[in-house]
Amino acid sequence: MLCHVHDLGLIAYQPAWDLQNRLAAEIARGERGPTLLLLEHPHTYTFGRRGHAENLLWNEDKRNEQGVSVHWVDRGGDVTYHGPGQLVGYPLIKLDGQDHVGYVRALERMLILALTRLGLASGQVAGKSGVWVQADIASRCPRCKVDERQLPAKIAAIGVKVDARGITRHGFALNVDPQMEYFEGIIPCGIAGHAVIALADIFPVTPPISEVKHEVLRAFGEIFAYEMVEISI
Repeated sequence: MLCHVHDLGLIAYQPAWDLQNRLAAEIARGERGPTLLLLEHPHTYTFGRRGHAENLLWNEDKRNEQGVSVHWVDRGGDVTYHGPGQLVGYPLIKLDGQDHVGYVRALERMLILALTRLGLASGQVAGKSGVWVQADIASRCPRCKVDERQLPAKIAAIGVKVDARGITRHGFALNVDPQMEYFEGIIPCGIAGHAVIALADIFPVTPPISEVKHEVLRAFGEIFAYEMVEISI
């Protein structure tokens, strides 16, 4: 089955969210097949349905100074950051019999496969969503706190919605080379004590985002059994 891929480049959060809802409605009506949006956002904090306002650490003046917008949305999970240099993917697909948790685990396996091909070992952590690197690798991070280097660090966040018709929205955010200081404005995913890292913290030379996109598309097609076709929207 074909999956259409739309590379939107840098796009503000609200228009991308509106686009997800429009395309999901088309899928529900049978007017569109599986779709994957790839993009980057300007500096943005988003809270999921289980978000806690106390996990937002920067006050309004600081957020305005740093040019950060805040959105409360209908995905799962708590607060996360999106920004330039982070690869965001929004799969809009109809799940046939697969449960919500199984879909999240599949997204994690997809990213783990893509990262393996980029030369980074990563994995899952029981009881926590997202993709993680073990402490021996996270310890390479030059800006991470000493105590954080003893624990797994998150390199990709996942937060999704599956509506009553079984159609997905939201998705994953993989840190390639974003401005990591923006994570200091939140308690990412409501999990304190664990570092959030990027490919740029680990590799001597950061893979270009075009290469990361290629491996993500390749892995997505394999995990979800799609033929990935890039087209304009």
